[in-house]
Amino acid sequence: MGVPLRKNVQFQLLWFGGAVSQLGTQLTTVAVPLLLYAVTGSIFWAGVVAGVRTAALVLTQMPAGVWVDRWDRGKVLVRSQTTQAVAVAAMAVNVVTGANSVLVFVVLAAVDGACTAFTGPARTAAVKAVVPPEQLKTAYAQEEARGHVAWLAGPPIGALLFGLGRAVPFLADALSFLVAAVCAWCAKIPPRAGEQPRQRMHHDLRDAWRWLWRRRGLRNLVAVFLALNLLGSAGLLPVMALVKERGGADWLVGLVLTGIGVGGVLGAVLSPRVTAAPGRLLVAVLTLFGACNIAMVLPFGAWWPFVPLMLTAIGTPLLNVSVNSVFTAMVPDELMGRMDAVLTFFTRAVTPAAPVLGAFVAGLAGAGVALALFGALILVTAVVAAFTDLRTTVPR
Repeated sequence: MGVPLRKNVQFQLLWFGGAVSQLGTQLTTVAVPLLLYAVTGSIFWAGVVAGVRTAALVLTQMPAGVWVDRWDRGKVLVRSQTTQAVAVAAMAVNVVTGANSVLVFVVLAAVDGACTAFTGPARTAAVKAVVPPEQLKTAYAQEEARGHVAWLAGPPIGALLFGLGRAVPFLADALSFLVAAVCAWCAKIPPRAGEQPRQRMHHDLRDAWRWLWRRRGLRNLVAVFLALNLLGSAGLLPVMALVKERGGADWLVGLVLTGIGVGGVLGAVLSPRVTAAPGRLLVAVLTLFGACNIAMVLPFGAWWPFVPLMLTAIGTPLLNVSVNSVFTAMVPDELMGRMDAVLTFFTRAVTPAAPVLGAFVAGLAGAGVALALFGALILVTAVVAAFTDLRTTVPR
């Protein structure tokens, strides 16, 4: 019998650092749109900043995966999170000085996105290194709970801190990244055994692509995720705009977004008990997402999107825990960084356009029309997925 996950100090340090940094990130997820809306009078620039961050993440993702497999994954975590702390602190300076330069936000968002491209694969490789295979599902359930608690607490706290001072959420986020970097350093992630000779980068990436291409079910699963991430991400800014269109105050925007946290925590608690295959779960979650997007436009007041957001979020951790635990168990340790990067690249390849698309459609036709349109497209994706091979097999 191995050490219980709750006594696994290395994993718990990684988890705590990730929890603090995710909470900090949620503070600025609310603060940036509120600030740019106040400065420019338009939600469009918030979409541009979010899109640039995602674009930087996607463009950096593939080389980052190769370097994570070559370098010390613990040091990668420490350095990337320290750099993020500096970038967010610079955002705070931009606000404190009264400059409020949109260009500064765009540049620093790109830096943050590039660092996240390193943090993701390094964190996935670190979790695989310190958690036994039989505990991976429980570990990822705890990871999901962390993220959704951040969604639950972050938006209202972010809106509150923004009310106290426009720079306060950014200062708190910078501190959160420093805490995460210290936790990663204290975790002392073990180095990878049996380092392979370095090849040219395109050869390293080719090995990862070949591994994925030979697994048809996983390949199709990733393609459906691409569509889900585009349409799901495009709906977030229209939700915020819908609350504002219905007369909601800034604090109500934050409160509505806590629906994601409430549902996510419930889903994370349930996720270890769900035994359905990832493919079946994906079809069910797509159907839930599409129906809830359309339900948001019902005329029940500015607070109403909280309910469908909560229901949607219940399905997210069920799917994420199932897919992540299967994926981590399937991938060889020496490919972990590259495969995490490849899958993240695949599923996020079109998401830089998502916030811009959401803001554009909401500005053109209204937030309600945008949400209904994205919901209908998600339901179409669910029908396609139902007739697609999404089987995955974990080696025994």
